[in-house]
Amino acid sequence: MCGIIGVIGERNVTPVLLEGLKRLEYRGYDSAGIAVSSGGQIGICRSEGKLLNLENLLKLNPLTGYLGIGHTRWATHGAPTQNNAHPHRSEHVVVVHNGIIENFRQLRRELSAEGVTFLSETDTEVIPHLVERELRKGLLAQEAVRVAIHHLEGAFALGIMIQGVEDRMFAVRRGSPLIIGLGVGEQFLASDAQPLVPYTRQMIFLEDNDFVTLSRHEVQITDLDGHPVHRPIKQSGVSADTADKWPYRHYMQKEIFEQPSVLGETLKGMIHPYQRMVEVASLIANIDLSALTYINIVACGTSLHAGMVARYWIEKFAKIPVGVEIASEYRYREPPRMAGSMMVVISQSGETADTIAALRYAKQDGQKVLGIVNVPESTIARESDGVLYTQAGPEIGVASTKAFTTQLLVLACFAIACGRAKGSLSREREKELVEELMLIPALMEQVLVRDKDIQILAQKLMYANGFLFLGRGSCYPIALEGALKLKEISYIHAEGYAAGEMKHGPIALIDEELPVVVVAPQDPLFEKVVSNLEEARARGGRLIVITQEHQEEHWENRADDVIPMSSCGELSAPILYVVPLQLLAYHIAVLKGTDVDQPRNLAKSVTVE
Repeated sequence: MCGIIGVIGERNVTPVLLEGLKRLEYRGYDSAGIAVSSGGQIGICRSEGKLLNLENLLKLNPLTGYLGIGHTRWATHGAPTQNNAHPHRSEHVVVVHNGIIENFRQLRRELSAEGVTFLSETDTEVIPHLVERELRKGLLAQEAVRVAIHHLEGAFALGIMIQGVEDRMFAVRRGSPLIIGLGVGEQFLASDAQPLVPYTRQMIFLEDNDFVTLSRHEVQITDLDGHPVHRPIKQSGVSADTADKWPYRHYMQKEIFEQPSVLGETLKGMIHPYQRMVEVASLIANIDLSALTYINIVACGTSLHAGMVARYWIEKFAKIPVGVEIASEYRYREPPRMAGSMMVVISQSGETADTIAALRYAKQDGQKVLGIVNVPESTIARESDGVLYTQAGPEIGVASTKAFTTQLLVLACFAIACGRAKGSLSREREKELVEELMLIPALMEQVLVRDKDIQILAQKLMYANGFLFLGRGSCYPIALEGALKLKEISYIHAEGYAAGEMKHGPIALIDEELPVVVVAPQDPLFEKVVSNLEEARARGGRLIVITQEHQEEHWENRADDVIPMSSCGELSAPILYVVPLQLLAYHIAVLKGTDVDQPRNLAKSVTVE
């Protein structure tokens, strides 16, 4: 959600800013702009829509200089227009901003009363005018920025330039992620590591209320009152070639097909292959799994579905009761802490604002928190008592695929570790489960071979106005995830339901026009799913069944289409059965001509509440 890039150095920064913005596209955006300082003046170029529009404008009116900031905006306050695009400015101050200024209306009224004319509908525009007000009082640039920040309420990451100040730029973090990149004769500012890795691996991950002054040769970090603070320099492991999707048409397609390899990498960090045992406890030594009496899983979106699957596993293998909560709702209920409870927070980026808020609520309440994230340097990784990493690698497509399946694999290992710690899982049973997990990468390769068949199926279904996805047990959340994927990238309305709930409402929707996609692995609930589908078939529903091979006798004259799957265990089924749903959503979206990697209105990392 929104992206910031800033550079101060000894070369023309415009190409660096544009390349950085391209590497931030995956976060989701609807307008973009850059500001470049040269000869005592700051030039700004902004456009709505994609970066190509901005590049075309810059060909007509080039900007050249050694100091600049850029931004991709995901609209919150105000429509995605050129006027609302960042950077925003006053007479001398230029700002890019991620986050939300919660008291902007009050500040806007106050500044308007002082004679300020606003040119946009955004909350951001109050910031340059606040700094400008302090400059008019005679404060120097650094102090003017510092004083202005004290007026702001909310979450924000800021990059600030001041006209006439050619040798410095400023940055502030509160709530939204911000990173400093350390170069030789140049320094960088960015929302995440992606735009920085072509130029430097040395990075500083800012904390809340850090105030940064960047010059060509040094970086100074203080708190908002001017007291120096120390932040460690870390070496980023992000790959510089992540932005290359060749030979795939879309990042989402590439990431679907990367799943066997990234799941293999995740397994390497979670299990001992020769002893056939999980090694989770050693990775989270600060958390005593044997003392747990209740686990509360908190997440958003796709990560929430991963948590819902994990509930089945943990309760079955560890006999620990589990609650699964929507992060944006959790803390507002003011839930009481249960003795022996622990929170598990799940987030691909590790920067999801609602999930971080839930984490902090739990920490203040004295709970231990386990983070499951894909980004080691993220806020959740730094603030959790223990962290398990998914090893998915950077995920560019907004609709999560490989991050989801690696989350599931980590959670499966965690469930096994809890079972062993609680004494409810025998050593022999653990070996069986680990062996089942070790087969997943190879089995997933077999699923991906069905890609062409699913593409043909997508051609049959692309004109449907709605879909119903059904599953039972641990595959009920997989039905929810399949519906979410289709909604996200094809813009077709879809619902996910527990199959046993169909007769309690959704059955009213079923007719010959409604595709009903059923996740039906060969598990203890298989026969019940078959019975549920009889109800849908009797009402003319078009059934698409994803099920184990050699079950054709169950579906003859019952299903319109069958996607056959290789035999797999009950633990691995949710991880494998979601892949046909990812492919189906992908191919329908491609056929409908939507923007698969950057679907409308969506952002990859939701860093505002």
